[in-house]
Amino acid sequence: MSERSLPLAGIRVVELGQLLAGPFAGTLLAYFGADVIKVEPPGGDPIRRWRSLDDTGTSFWWRSLGRNKRSITLDLKTDRGRELAGQLIDRADVLIENFRPGTLESWGLGPERFLQSNPGLVYTRISGYGQDGPYADKPGYASVCEGVGGLRYVNGFPGERPVRPNLSLGDTIAGLHAALGIALALLERHGSQQGQVVDVALYESVFNLLEAVIPEFDGAGLIREPSGSTVTGIVPTNTYRCGDGKYVIIGGNGDSIFKRLMQAMDRDDLADDPRLAHNPGRVEHEAELDAIIGDWCAGQDSPRVLARLEEARVPCGPIYSAADMLADPHFQARGLFQQVEINGKPLQIPAITPRLADTPGGTRWPGGEAGTHTEAVLREELGLSEAEFQALRDEGVLG
Repeated sequence: MSERSLPLAGIRVVELGQLLAGPFAGTLLAYFGADVIKVEPPGGDPIRRWRSLDDTGTSFWWRSLGRNKRSITLDLKTDRGRELAGQLIDRADVLIENFRPGTLESWGLGPERFLQSNPGLVYTRISGYGQDGPYADKPGYASVCEGVGGLRYVNGFPGERPVRPNLSLGDTIAGLHAALGIALALLERHGSQQGQVVDVALYESVFNLLEAVIPEFDGAGLIREPSGSTVTGIVPTNTYRCGDGKYVIIGGNGDSIFKRLMQAMDRDDLADDPRLAHNPGRVEHEAELDAIIGDWCAGQDSPRVLARLEEARVPCGPIYSAADMLADPHFQARGLFQQVEINGKPLQIPAITPRLADTPGGTRWPGGEAGTHTEAVLREELGLSEAEFQALRDEGVLG
């Protein structure tokens, strides 16, 4: 029996997006076998120079985000650059773009341009607020869209300014939604032989995470407020500081789990208290319970707390930094790191999940330098001669 292919083998993707949302969607597709041609402006995607840089002046982030992609440079502000991009898209299964709505139309590369030349194209658009509606023209950075989409409202401590994780969650979540939309559109194309537009908005992507926030307000007039390190209406689930100054997370909110938690703390009186037998009663006594658990944790170091609770089968865990993750045997056993080589130096980058048992994705090469594959792609895919390619370089179309 022949070896099975990666799930997206044979799928050609042209990625026109910059920064994070579009490129992350492309990274997901490339990891599982798609041939992703990343079209970068002269000088490359700005993320190449963001945050910590390696010895080559390229961000460590890029080595992960740019993995498995063929990078070409084209100046899309030139007629010839846009023409070449259009020819590549004519040969693609998927386009990913995350420019402000209307930009590609102004360049003559909107969806209508490909209706006849490539009717099976899955034209994927990522923007702050979507392709239509009164906010469509607004600039849509993840930080702002996380606020409009409701995520920031519930994130923080009561009475204090909303906070954000030290990550661009809105971009990454939008990239995940884009990859899902692309997979759905490709599945549908098997039957119809037609492509379609996938419209992903950053604010809608975080809006999808809001659980019962909308029906609770509409049905009961309740607005979910920020709750610090807890979750409204579920008790106990919180972060507690131990005697060694380290924090642990304890989730004892199931009825039987709560009982085991109290027994592990030598509080049989609370384990058997009928007031606390079910979640509504525990919610009523949340402050009291959190104080008791907090005092118990503060009286011993974190390894002892975790060992005691794990023995009692109570969900708990530490809060990990990058150093903790790399040192953890479970992360290693699950293959969550992949080593690449940059100019002879090893570098660990994260693997990408989900794990597929028979056709797992992988890192075939790390993100390379801007334009590494320009000549190969333009000459092999578009049939340009050596003289034509050199003329493009001379004209500045390639940067």
